[in-house]
Amino acid sequence: MPIKKDGSGKRWVEMELIVPGSPEEVWHAIATGNGNSAWFTKTEIDERIGGSIAFDFGPNGGSTGEVTHWEPPARFAYVEREWSEGAPPVATEITITARSGDRCVLRMVHSLFSSTDDWDDQLEGFEGGWPAFFEVLRIYLAHFAGEKAASCFAMARTKEPEAKAWERLTEALGLAGANVAEERTTPPQPEHLAGIVERVQQDAKQRYLLLRLKAPAAGIALIGTYSTGDGANASMALYFYGDDARVRAADSEPKWRDWLEATFR
Repeated sequence: MPIKKDGSGKRWVEMELIVPGSPEEVWHAIATGNGNSAWFTKTEIDERIGGSIAFDFGPNGGSTGEVTHWEPPARFAYVEREWSEGAPPVATEITITARSGDRCVLRMVHSLFSSTDDWDDQLEGFEGGWPAFFEVLRIYLAHFAGEKAASCFAMARTKEPEAKAWERLTEALGLAGANVAEERTTPPQPEHLAGIVERVQQDAKQRYLLLRLKAPAAGIALIGTYSTGDGANASMALYFYGDDARVRAADSEPKWRDWLEATFR
């Protein structure tokens, strides 16, 4: 969806999707640190108006902000004032509306005030970056809602075109040509993964595949590549659920980091 603008200088992008679960389950996933860490990235949230919020993006850095609205389980908002050097603050508002059939409508709006279009590309980047994580969110809410969770992330950069990086990545993992609903496994190194393909997405800027894992434990693997202008990034995000989730995530992260660096060296 293109950026919207009004006469006051406000510029925003908005996204809306339907997810499984009750408003309380969706709220926990969206507005708490443990919930965000189960489908997005390692997150800490002080759950109150004026509380702090911090996202840890691993090799991509991080971002901090302040909670500006706290209305469980319907509306959550925060502002990030230093999300990009020299940029105006960006505000995020999330609303949750119950639907029949134990589903909810989730609406997310990112907005900022600027008299120029200098930050339009970054706003569009927000919009383009969410869909893969929203798919993780759907799987999490459908199969693992409320369970203890931990995640890890690894990434490597390459000068190859994004399509070539995707080809190399999926071939190395035995996932080339994977289709939704297939059961797939990866080689034992760096870590054996086995599960059901939940989604495969390919477009001009990025490609990704989602596995709902049965091995090495219950979880989700988000495997993807995306264009960086002068090449591509190849990444692996793993979400583990259950009492030993933190131990598994800590064990997996260095394995995948080293493997990706070696593969795209």
